[in-house]
Amino acid sequence: MPDSGFILAVAGFAFVLAGFVKGVLGQGLPTVAIGLLSLIMSPGEAAALVVIPALLTNIWQGWFGPSLIPLIRRLWPTLLASFVGTFVATGLGLGLLTPEAAALARKAFGIALILYGLLGVSRIQLQVSPRTEPWLGPTMGAANGAVSTATGVFMFPVIPYIQSLGLERDDLVQAQGISFTVSTFALTIVLLGSGTLNATNAAGSMVAMAVTFVGMFLGQYVRKFIQPEIFRFLFFTGMLVLGVHLAFIR
Repeated sequence: MPDSGFILAVAGFAFVLAGFVKGVLGQGLPTVAIGLLSLIMSPGEAAALVVIPALLTNIWQGWFGPSLIPLIRRLWPTLLASFVGTFVATGLGLGLLTPEAAALARKAFGIALILYGLLGVSRIQLQVSPRTEPWLGPTMGAANGAVSTATGVFMFPVIPYIQSLGLERDDLVQAQGISFTVSTFALTIVLLGSGTLNATNAAGSMVAMAVTFVGMFLGQYVRKFIQPEIFRFLFFTGMLVLGVHLAFIR
């Protein structure tokens, strides 16, 4: 078992890096943080530390912008399905975010990271027809709830779906923030109900929030001086490597 100093060092690095990635790309905070923290603790414990920083940064990203109402009108079936799907998956026993299921949860999380990394590196451009949105959106939302319950990450498959809707860049970033907020809120309720989120790690999550905002503001500043495409490639490659390690090596 790693000593407390090592755990604090890894956690601090994880949250600064996660905030930095969030600041540059507008996504990736829970993916990076849970991925790195899963190297030293169970994904459930990692998710409990991430929920408060993720919730507040996603509210910042998604709920303060000019397109809030139009985006909610368009995406509400997807958002509702994602929220409800989290609890349906929990009721069906797909919730792996517990210390007892740590090994299985870590492998599931690793596989999710591999899919996420492959999709990002490949730069596949998906397009969704407006005619398919009424049924495809809720389907993707429900699947996203199940993946979130099992892994603690709420990127896949709903974010690729939102990216395929042809939204303008600013609207896309805001839509992702709205989706993240809904998923984080649902996951928080699940973690509270299972006892994974308690007073101790909630306090740790509050500290992590401050560290994360430092990284996020730094990332927003650095974004002006770097090439986003290069950073994006490096980020998804890193997630792919980390996913392989968690799923097949660790």
